[in-house]
Amino acid sequence: MKLTKTQRLILYALAQFYQSLNQPLNEKPVKVRTSKITFIELLEQSEIFAKQKRALYKNLETLEKKKILTYENHMIILSEEGLSELKKITFELYQFSAIEKYFHEVEKPKRKLQTVIEN
Repeated sequence: MKLTKTQRLILYALAQFYQSLNQPLNEKPVKVRTSKITFIELLEQSEIFAKQKRALYKNLETLEKKKILTYENHMIILSEEGLSELKKITFELYQFSAIEKYFHEVEKPKRKLQTVIEN
């Protein structure tokens, strides 16, 4: 299944939000969840998404139709497919950060580099 960039961002944002909320609760038998409207309000406050509230709502509905998200007592939960898609996104992000880290730490190439003057 193919997700749009916005849907992937929303999925990643939800996972990061839950991770930040549940980090202090790791050793306790409770988990914090959020409702759709609360999550949409958080996304709007972040100003990362240029989408209107209605567009964010529709994207969440699409993720639900694609069985990426489910709802239990009006609270958003990542499904197995959602967790699988999240792993793909996380691995992709890891690859980008690994490349960035590599080029910051790597020694200069053995071959000569050429300097050019830009206008």
